[in-house]
Amino acid sequence: MAIDYDTPEGQVRLLIADTDEANEVLDDFQINGFLSLNDGNVRRAAADALDAIADSETLVSKVIRTQDLNTDGSKVADSLRKHADRLRQQADSDDDTEGGWDGFDVIDSPTCLRPEHTNPEVWGL
Repeated sequence: MAIDYDTPEGQVRLLIADTDEANEVLDDFQINGFLSLNDGNVRRAAADALDAIADSETLVSKVIRTQDLNTDGSKVADSLRKHADRLRQQADSDDDTEGGWDGFDVIDSPTCLRPEHTNPEVWGL
């Protein structure tokens, strides 16, 4: 089945480059678990997914040197964790801009003769 990049699951896959449908790194249950842990925030879920992949890479790959092959799981994991950090920073930035104004505004109104929630007798009305 093709990955639907308009869904949160597909967007997490896109952010973590898990787009090879024949060889997915994480299954849908894992992706949905990360989304659930992060209240549906796609970037934070992707960051947690990358951290999990990095942990796995560190545990499995380690440093391997053979005749013509060198791998270093810790370097790969470090790169994945840096990507996860960038995603979290983007999510923090999104939170700051989407939240908008958390306070309240005081406006002058010609029809308002007294402050709200005050006793009209105090104002002589």
